[in-house]
Amino acid sequence: MSHVQLINFKETSGTRHAILNDINTAFGATPNMFRAVANSTAALNSMWSAFAALGNGVIPAKLGEQIAVAIANQNQCEYCLAAHTLLGQKAGASSAEMAAAQSGNSDDAKTDAALKFALKVVTQRAQINKDDVEALRSHGYDDEHIVEIMAHIALNLYTNYINVALDVPVDFPKIKLNAANKN
Repeated sequence: MSHVQLINFKETSGTRHAILNDINTAFGATPNMFRAVANSTAALNSMWSAFAALGNGVIPAKLGEQIAVAIANQNQCEYCLAAHTLLGQKAGASSAEMAAAQSGNSDDAKTDAALKFALKVVTQRAQINKDDVEALRSHGYDDEHIVEIMAHIALNLYTNYINVALDVPVDFPKIKLNAANKN
């Protein structure tokens, strides 16, 4: 049971209602995470705006979802693991690709480099060095990609923390967590 109220968009008004209505339209339902975050209109607006902005970025949706499942698994966030596995498959990833990403791996060298980088940022609390960034560059990522990968990492940390700390009920098909990665 969630530690905060799950807001029903039909019972709210103003900006909160408008944002939740947009989310409901996008998903065909209002996921519990957004219903929990809707306790703060500012937080809801921030989160939804970040998803929208990154959805229009240079990082393909499939890679964004693979990064999300790697971070979710690392942080033991069942909610985000379930949601982003489903979204990754909708973005064109196979079940096998999403399962590999959950452990921070990919058969594609460029994707694998991004996943390893993301997990290193998370596990080392951003204490990375120039060689870590250069490893991304050697796989074809430029500064725009690198900064955007960092934005994906930050957004996923935010959503993981919301869901874990507030015990938001998972309303996507559940995926089994793997043992946390040790990078």
